[in-house]
Amino acid sequence: MSVDFLTEMAAASAQRVHAARRIVPEDRLAEQVRRAPRPPLLRLDPSGFDLIAELKLRSPAAGALAGSGGALAQRLIAYARAGAAAVSVLTEPSRFDGSLEHLNEAAQQLAPLRLPVMRKDFLVDPYQLLEARAAGASGALVIVRMVSRATLDELIERAATLGLFVLLEAFDARDLTVMRELTATHGGSATLLAGINCRDLATLEVVPGRLIELAPLLPRDVPCVAESGVASAADAARVAAAGYRLALVGSALMRSDDPAALAQALLVAGRAAARAR
Repeated sequence: MSVDFLTEMAAASAQRVHAARRIVPEDRLAEQVRRAPRPPLLRLDPSGFDLIAELKLRSPAAGALAGSGGALAQRLIAYARAGAAAVSVLTEPSRFDGSLEHLNEAAQQLAPLRLPVMRKDFLVDPYQLLEARAAGASGALVIVRMVSRATLDELIERAATLGLFVLLEAFDARDLTVMRELTATHGGSATLLAGINCRDLATLEVVPGRLIELAPLLPRDVPCVAESGVASAADAARVAAAGYRLALVGSALMRSDDPAALAQALLVAGRAAARAR
């Protein structure tokens, strides 16, 4: 039986952690974090709908991503000026061409604008949260089905001590059961977001209707995020009407020749639908 994508990414992530620890032991990395400035906080707009704009150089499903909308630094500024609440930065190197250097560059670029950045990767160890915080991140993605429940608890607890928000990512009803348990357990001590990805990272299959189908199963006590499947103003309005508080948009923005205009269109449509709920 072939190894699915998520299992492959988990194994590669664990290998990266092992290699990184040999270069920078955890106590030394923790000291770097203690000396680092506090990153910007995630603040959501009272309009009821926000955007997490993504910096992603490659997708395993779509290949290389980049419109003609300028260099990466210009794209980050475009996201900020359009009104994004945060920027997600892919740091996985083998299939997404990402790196912690990209995360650090984005954090430095956006710090004067007080715009938070989030590490998006296949995290399997709390050490990777220290890496994220040392690079200037304000938050990190944690995939619910990626690790054991004990490790999920450990990741959330470590994120809380580091002042990082956590976007919990689910793919199906079983994941959402675990997610609701996690938000009930940690919601009072950690800043959590609850997301549904309509691209199943085990199979890479996109199921656009999953965002609407599974929305009633999302936790009610934390902001919810629609991940993947949002590429147009109509898509943003659809997920906002279904109760999503944010949309995470990567490929569509990266392909756009005018990412600021697309981001603004998504926000306008999503906020109009949120007001009409």
